[in-house]
Amino acid sequence: MTIDWSNFSLWHSMLGGLLIGVSIAMLLWLNGRIAGISGIISGILHRDGEDKTWRVAFILGLLLSAQLLPVAEISDKVSVLLLIAAGFLVGFGTRLANGCTSGHGVCGLSRGSPRSIVATLTFISAGIASVFILRHVI
Repeated sequence: MTIDWSNFSLWHSMLGGLLIGVSIAMLLWLNGRIAGISGIISGILHRDGEDKTWRVAFILGLLLSAQLLPVAEISDKVSVLLLIAAGFLVGFGTRLANGCTSGHGVCGLSRGSPRSIVATLTFISAGIASVFILRHVI
């Protein structure tokens, strides 16, 4: 996987980070909810009623912002089997950690949650180990 760094923009990255920060702060202040994407999507799939409305609106806003903001292109020459295995492992890790990187890494760390600190350190360590193994061992 390679990133086209010629299209990278510091200003777009800062704007994206600002939008993420504002959106998670607003969700917490206005709705009393943590913006963990896996929990939001799980709630859409497994809950009924009013609770589903804000979840769908949040995901639609996320998708809309992803379409409006320019992103650096990533070329990917990975087998479909490897992508399926990676998706399975991410889903398993999300369930095991009781949340995803957005819930723990962005929201949990900002609240000083000890569980989120451990989970985020685990995510980062596993990512570093995976890249090292894929790039230098295999």
